[in-house]
Amino acid sequence: MFDLIGKLYGPFFNLHNWETVISSGSDWLVIFSLVLIECLLSVDNAVVLAAQTQALPTKKLREKSLFYGIWGAYIFRFLIIGMGVYLINFWEIKVVGAGYLLFLSIQFFSKSRVKHTRKLVSNKKRPISLFWSVVIQIELMDIIFSIDSVLASLAISPNPVIVLIGGMIGILAMRGVAELIMRLMRVIPELEPMAYGLIALIAVKLFISIPIIDIEIPAAAFGLIVLGAVVVTLIIHVIRKKRKVAQTSDGSHDN
Repeated sequence: MFDLIGKLYGPFFNLHNWETVISSGSDWLVIFSLVLIECLLSVDNAVVLAAQTQALPTKKLREKSLFYGIWGAYIFRFLIIGMGVYLINFWEIKVVGAGYLLFLSIQFFSKSRVKHTRKLVSNKKRPISLFWSVVIQIELMDIIFSIDSVLASLAISPNPVIVLIGGMIGILAMRGVAELIMRLMRVIPELEPMAYGLIALIAVKLFISIPIIDIEIPAAAFGLIVLGAVVVTLIIHVIRKKRKVAQTSDGSHDN
């Protein structure tokens, strides 16, 4: 048991390995490419995180949940990179994750999510607070989504230290994207139903990537889908806003 742990995580505690990576220009080029891959593969993760934080009532709590989540993401990324060679067998995690994401989407569009959130806020006997339940959901999503990122990174570089540095920087960049989406959701309310529509699509994306089906939607293609969805949603928002202004001005003229 200890021998296995030593083989999986020993390279992380090899100071010579760290010195070699930090002082190597070519290794930093690889790290830069891993950060880009992390950001591309984490577009869907950022959408899910931003949507999940909307359950919290204040901006401070939303930002705090992302702060706690990022430290959990670092710890889980460290553990998952060490087990990277075995992750290919963990397709069951993708099935569970796809089912959970689909549940989130259905719950939102059936409006039961709003009722459930209000019940959590008003129930003093709940076993866990709304804040910590959101943090736990963020951590679960990080575990699920980190599988693709780690596998892609290990395919580029077998050195776990390089993969770890690239993953850590990528997670930080991805959190910035999630915070940006979170802010936009407050300004443009139409983005929230769009996000849960994308979550349903992400569930399908995860499920069809399991070995028995083995259909991969390229990260670049999914990024274009997300971009297209945002553009369409912004157009809908502008049209609705113009209609609202027109109706208001018509009403004032009638008076």
